[in-house]
Amino acid sequence: MTFRFGVVAGLARTGAEWVATARRAEELGYDTLLVPDTLHTLSPFPALAAAAASTSTLRVGTYVLSAPNRSPGLVAWETRSLQLLSGGRFELGIGGGRPGAERDAEALGGDFGTPGERLRRVADTIRAVREGGDAPPILVAASRPGMLRLAAEQADIVALGLPPQSSEDELTAMVALLGDRAGTVELHVNVAAVAETADDIPEWLSRMVGGDPREMARAGGIAFLLGGPAEIAEKLLRRRAELGISYIGVSGLFMEQFAPVISLLRP
Repeated sequence: MTFRFGVVAGLARTGAEWVATARRAEELGYDTLLVPDTLHTLSPFPALAAAAASTSTLRVGTYVLSAPNRSPGLVAWETRSLQLLSGGRFELGIGGGRPGAERDAEALGGDFGTPGERLRRVADTIRAVREGGDAPPILVAASRPGMLRLAAEQADIVALGLPPQSSEDELTAMVALLGDRAGTVELHVNVAAVAETADDIPEWLSRMVGGDPREMARAGGIAFLLGGPAEIAEKLLRRRAELGISYIGVSGLFMEQFAPVISLLRP
């Protein structure tokens, strides 16, 4: 598969700053702007609508909607609207909810539910979106076997939801669980930091990755890309050849650092 690159961002001090982020991502050659679904970031759908309106080729996507936060019908409605407003540049990402997402669901008046209930909500949402017509590509974020099976069966894109400190062997094992579908769906991995060395990773990133990012990077955590552009490009080429991983999401905090890698991997 051809490489695709996304910027994961969701914060801005002003509307103008948000638009500038979207335009800069497009200018640097990123394919998508991906917005998380948390109460600490911008609301995904209006943020993505603004980004799409201020760019011309950049695709926009949710990364990822927490299924308990919205009914399937509401997601289908929002999706149809954004597909139209973006000229078909929308990608719907959905999952059962990251760790701590139950607090967001409670604040929004939703019922977080059991793992089984959240799995059914994701499936119901996918069905509602596709029944509405003009459905966008659908990404499912999966970290547990049940969601991984659902993603393998129904998603166009599977985001491999391993913790940032996970090893290459753990990544390989997760891809293997997809079975034959691993070769037919687009596989996505998120990158938390890009730096020349582990010592160059800022310590404040610990708040986002849940531990010492430098130690995670030194131990070979898959969410940390270390080295110069050529070295990083070689690693990503190897992952694509061995595992089929071709869609790379990069934290917006490091989109400038990663940009030289994009030019090396473009066909």
